Amino acid sequence: MDRMLSIVFTSTLETLEMVVFSTIFSVVIGLPLGIILQITDSEEHGGLKPMPVVNQILSRIVNILRSFPFIILIILLMPLSRLILGTAIGTEATIVPLSIAAAPFVARIVESALKEIDPGVIQAARAMGSTNFQIIVKVMIPESMPSLVSGITLTVINLIGYSAMAGALGGGGLGDLAIRYGYQRFNPSYMVAAVVVILIMVELIQVIGNKISNHLIAKR
Repeated sequence: MDRMLSIVFTSTLETLEMVVFSTIFSVVIGLPLGIILQITDSEEHGGLKPMPVVNQILSRIVNILRSFPFIILIILLMPLSRLILGTAIGTEATIVPLSIAAAPFVARIVESALKEIDPGVIQAARAMGSTNFQIIVKVMIPESMPSLVSGITLTVINLIGYSAMAGALGGGGLGDLAIRYGYQRFNPSYMVAAVVVILIMVELIQVIGNKISNHLIAKR
């Protein structure tokens, strides 16, 4: 039992490492990308500086990346993981495809959240002489923060599922635990433990995300 608990604990830490760092990197990539997608959209859709060509190119790139099944994306990005980290397998190496897989999802979440902002708020900021940068930083992002928090919560939950799939290709974490110790060694207790821990993680993240989002809404 002690050995099992130790293995489950280590796998949980590996999953948390993958999810935390891939969330950070996906937001760092996806947030500015989503902002660009929104501000370069047409004026009738709330674009601050319409640039149809740029918008269409970025939109196509985002759609292409989102269309890749995650298992295939891991295989395609193995050379990139090896180039960056010197290895294509393991917990750290999996962070690379996880981040790239989640970044387009974050970009669409950001774009959608910014589109929900009342146009009157942006017009009022413009009437006061605010620049586009000031509108983005001081109006659009703060106004869309509850939706952004909800979207990032959903992203984290999706990344937990992706990290479990990465275990099939040597990514480590709870997915690797369920496959290597549970399925391949015919020990269902490890599979059950992995599923239970994942369910608990998802529930906790959803509850925390909802509380933060509701708090931000209440402060408006």
